[in-house]
Amino acid sequence: MEQTKNTVKDSNQIVEISNKNFLGLSIIVSVIVFIIGIFISIPNWFIALEVLVTILSLFVFGSIRYRLDKNALTYGAVLVIGSTFFWKWWPNSFLRYSIQTDGLGVLWKFLHHYLLTLHGLDQLVHADTMLFILGLTFFVSVIAQTRLLETVSFKVLEKTKGNAILTILILTGLVSFASGILDGVSMIGLMIRTLVIILFLAKAKDEAILYAVMIATIITTVCGMWLAYGEPPNLIMKANLHPYLDNAFFLRYCLPIAIGSYCIVAWNIKRKLGKMSIQINDLDILDTHTADVRFLQAEKHGEVLIPVEFIDSYEKDLGVHLKAVTERLHNGDPLGSAMAREGVPEELRKKMLGHFITEELSEPLDQHYIHLIRGANDKMDSSYQKIKTIFETIHKQRIKSQIIGGISFIPFIGFLVWHGMNHHVPLFLASFAGFFVALLGIFNISKMRTLALKEARHEYMEYLFLFPLFLSITLLQKTGFFNQIAELLHKGIELLGASHVAFAQFLGATFLSAILDNNVVADFTSRGLHGLELGILYLFSMAQIAGYALGGCWTHIGSAQSVVAYAFIRKEVNEHFTPFQWIKAVTPTILEILIFITLVVYGEGFLLRFWHNIQSSPSIHSLDIPIK
Repeated sequence: MEQTKNTVKDSNQIVEISNKNFLGLSIIVSVIVFIIGIFISIPNWFIALEVLVTILSLFVFGSIRYRLDKNALTYGAVLVIGSTFFWKWWPNSFLRYSIQTDGLGVLWKFLHHYLLTLHGLDQLVHADTMLFILGLTFFVSVIAQTRLLETVSFKVLEKTKGNAILTILILTGLVSFASGILDGVSMIGLMIRTLVIILFLAKAKDEAILYAVMIATIITTVCGMWLAYGEPPNLIMKANLHPYLDNAFFLRYCLPIAIGSYCIVAWNIKRKLGKMSIQINDLDILDTHTADVRFLQAEKHGEVLIPVEFIDSYEKDLGVHLKAVTERLHNGDPLGSAMAREGVPEELRKKMLGHFITEELSEPLDQHYIHLIRGANDKMDSSYQKIKTIFETIHKQRIKSQIIGGISFIPFIGFLVWHGMNHHVPLFLASFAGFFVALLGIFNISKMRTLALKEARHEYMEYLFLFPLFLSITLLQKTGFFNQIAELLHKGIELLGASHVAFAQFLGATFLSAILDNNVVADFTSRGLHGLELGILYLFSMAQIAGYALGGCWTHIGSAQSVVAYAFIRKEVNEHFTPFQWIKAVTPTILEILIFITLVVYGEGFLLRFWHNIQSSPSIHSLDIPIK
């Protein structure tokens, strides 16, 4: 029987495919394809097939037992796609003709433009957008270290007199707004932990915590779609359809969907989480100073953890006490109190408290919790006063960092406005300007600075696989593939009308984003929208943006936010939580938003037709004829 169990366990074990072997195989295949291309004309549809297989492989090798790093997959695939493309482009290319007439100097100018200039790289791989995202991840990571969201959340909790649900609704509203300007991927990690802290204090059940973590993906994607700069897919759409998709477009077409979706989410939060309250006056000293505690963690240890994350590293030390301590933490008990009540040895308690916050507080905190368990009021005790003194000192330092962080938004927004007025000004200057100013607030705190840069670098690594994918889609565009897609759209509009085709695009983008990364969906689908009459272009763009935002929340791999949330659930809430459980739990809310967006799409289609009929001559009665 034991052997059978081990066999089953081994059969379910993840098998990592060698990146080096895959890249080696990709080089061999690309050489073979290159040689074949000399003698045989490869059809255009074959390149489309290669790109499609690459995109689907990201889903397959991220979901099945056999796993392949997505960077290795896309960088290997682009070698094959590039070899296939070369012989479709080179024989009749303008570059070849120029070299024959003007010499090899033309080749240098070609390489210099596409590889060494921002404009050239932007044409290939959305360089300006990707650099903006790079700066934004570092900018938001530094701002996060000032513990601004925790500060605001607990101020709100205090103002609402411990009303946990109202606090969560205000918090989600603030994050929805911020996600439209800042990176939603950066926001979700911070938001999840703040939500969990509040729900633990309210003694929420695990089901409520699971739902709140999953709903955070909708808050940072669908509810954050109201402006271009927060979500990478929005920026990709904006870049592909420049100059038509400006800030006015997002405010006019996407803001209403974001607000309506937030109202649906808020209603579901109130319905599913019920009434929860927190007794403000009874909060532990660490809970009333949550922002200071987390600032101190980053300063002293270079990591910021909530208690349920922290005790993972002490699993062996806690031994038989682990399960009971974990249960107490889930019920809202402070770490020190949970350990003392469960009989964890004093030496281990002090060691863990010192590692959790700082060695200076290990003994006074342990004494504080012992006094609380005994029912004594130790607020005049020396240990309590020492705790207060340290928190007052760190509070001043934190406020100083937050002020500098607030000032950093001035150059950030200033450059965004400048870019909006003059697109020759690179977009990435905005995020890098904000980052460099914000960094001044924590620059002298070495461990915190290192933590911010480390977290930002780790987050941006998740975007590296997009570079070869963007290049592959650009090469596919050069074959005229997206012109054929545009022709199909025109025929669809003529046959079915603009509203029905827009709705079909919305559904298509939703389902594709549920199984693929929504950044890829945004780049792929938006390239077929060129050549449409402006009103229809806006309608279709709105439908696609809403689709990839909604689909990105539907599964655990639909967007970077979903990946973050799912990983947190598996690690900190329920290690046995499955993708099917995710889909089952979030689908009702997704469907409610889907119905709402459907009404918006058809409503906008009706308004567009109505406006067109007013502007057109009496002989024109519909929008079924696209105008190039």
